[in-house]
Amino acid sequence: MKKNKACFNITGIPDIKEQMLAWLNRFSICSFLDNHQYHSTHHSVEWLAAAGSVRSFTGPQALTEIDQFFKTEADWLFGHIGFEFPEEPERNLTGFTPIHFFQPQTVLQLCGNEFSIETFLPAAEAVFTEIRSIDLTTGHKDPETKKTPPFRIQSQMSRESYIATVQQLLKHIQRGDCYEINFCQQFFAAQAAIDPIKLYRDLTTLSPNPFSCFYKQQEAHLLCASPERFLQRKSGRLISQPIKGTIRRNTTDATEDNLLKEALKQSSKEQSENVMVVDLVRNDLSKVCKDGTVTVEELFGIYSFPQVHQMISTISGLVKNETPFSEIIHATFPMGSMTGAPKKRVLELIRQYEPVPRGIFSGAVGYISPQQDFDFNVVIRSILYNASTQHLSYLVGSGITFYCNPEAEYEECLLKAQAINAILGQ
Repeated sequence: MKKNKACFNITGIPDIKEQMLAWLNRFSICSFLDNHQYHSTHHSVEWLAAAGSVRSFTGPQALTEIDQFFKTEADWLFGHIGFEFPEEPERNLTGFTPIHFFQPQTVLQLCGNEFSIETFLPAAEAVFTEIRSIDLTTGHKDPETKKTPPFRIQSQMSRESYIATVQQLLKHIQRGDCYEINFCQQFFAAQAAIDPIKLYRDLTTLSPNPFSCFYKQQEAHLLCASPERFLQRKSGRLISQPIKGTIRRNTTDATEDNLLKEALKQSSKEQSENVMVVDLVRNDLSKVCKDGTVTVEELFGIYSFPQVHQMISTISGLVKNETPFSEIIHATFPMGSMTGAPKKRVLELIRQYEPVPRGIFSGAVGYISPQQDFDFNVVIRSILYNASTQHLSYLVGSGITFYCNPEAEYEECLLKAQAINAILGQ
């Protein structure tokens, strides 16, 4: 099939983003990846979107099938990998499959003021005209008189149960079973009638993070405001940027905000968590990178986001020639920041102690380019919603180490959920 391409110079970026989201939502499969104009050496576009499915990859052999695809094709793939992949999680109420990648009918990019479209549809110009003609006063922007029916967020675990479980995990650490484990809890609501596009807009307006995405697989919706990169491949180099270390912000008092930032920077507990994950990522990358090329570009970097300050480290390495996508993912996934160390043992403990499967949460969403470069986020700070069952949920977690305080870990979870609770009116 032949692709049609066109580029447009535009102004009014917020308007076209809203119009494009409304257009994307017409499709049963779509992905919108937005960095909210954060600028870094590893970002190249403002946002990247895909709509419609020409071909898809799902099931236990999906990664191998993707390898085969790139032997004969040079095109985009977008999709996700769930935390339990290749297993099918039990009690999966979100509707997301363990893995799903699709070759899009249409790909849209914004870089600066240049808006580009490539599509299998007859005319890229017609796609642009259709997007720009969308009336934002109708559709997903409901009238003020139309109210969302109230719903109540419930916790899968009580505070007491959470603390008791963390105490059990500390016993495993004291016995030497593991050094660190990421432990998550779920919050959920039944019969939540929401507008996914509006909720995504509200979430990312309050918390505009560089790895945000609106991602849809049939009735399953991911509304994600993630600050974290899992893995990028760019010109033969793999880059991972795990986050370990969080402290709240005070955006109304610059002096206190700087003190909080410095407290995070000097925290031995947070540094301990971070360096363990850095070592794990170095080990993972060494399996697929050339000898002697895996380096820590930045250790304990402190970055500020709307709700929190975070400690981020950057690890990179030159990938071995001809290493397929499947081999890279098998070596590095799930990401160390959402597991702990050693990875094999903590995955067993996560299955034993977490009351519900994570599914797409703490998995990864992203793309593979026609050149087989790729970029994937870590699915955190996210709302999961199934439009058919009206089941809404979100998970939050923290890293448990020998030095942690169970009560403080519980409070950290609530801090991370603050933006989500705010937009849900809880």
